Amino acid sequence: MASKSEKRRRKRRLVHQGVVPADEAEAIAAEEAAVEAATEPAPVKAKAPTRKSSGPRRAERNVDDDRPPAPWGNFPLVEIAVLIGIVMVIIGLVFLGTGSDRGPIFIIIGLALASIGGLELAVREHFAGFRSHTLILAGLPAAVVLALLYYAGPSDLPVLARVAIAAVVFGAAAAYLIRVFRNRSGGHSFRFSGFKPPR
Repeated sequence: MASKSEKRRRKRRLVHQGVVPADEAEAIAAEEAAVEAATEPAPVKAKAPTRKSSGPRRAERNVDDDRPPAPWGNFPLVEIAVLIGIVMVIIGLVFLGTGSDRGPIFIIIGLALASIGGLELAVREHFAGFRSHTLILAGLPAAVVLALLYYAGPSDLPVLARVAIAAVVFGAAAAYLIRVFRNRSGGHSFRFSGFKPPR
């Protein structure tokens, strides 16, 4: 018994010989096109390589690293102050080398300006509830009070009394700063980089 392909070849020969009419020849051509389309394998779509999404982790990292912005925006005020402070310290060291009395003044002012960068960042992060800087901020008024007691206080005041007064100032400032940070951070008494204590 002849197969379908042999029958189609026989019909094609009859068409060429003029035995089969033209309309039947068109039907045979349409049938052959349909058979070829049915037997042709469908194209395989290439799968795009899957990548592990790191969206949530990246979002958490961005939120955790989002420090409170400076009040003056993107203007590099702190960087300029630190740069001026470093230049003044260098000038002060040069004056000290030449025996000038202005050397210590330049050095003190330069160190004060250079420390503004870290102090400003600590104040901004602490009072925004982003990161705790209680020890640094509480030590600043204590150091100022201790310096005033040494240089402007009564000369007969014992050293232990001066240290005790500075310690009281430190404790009071620390208690105030902890309370402020707790209110701003949603109940945390302290918070360090990469570590959030329980409430």
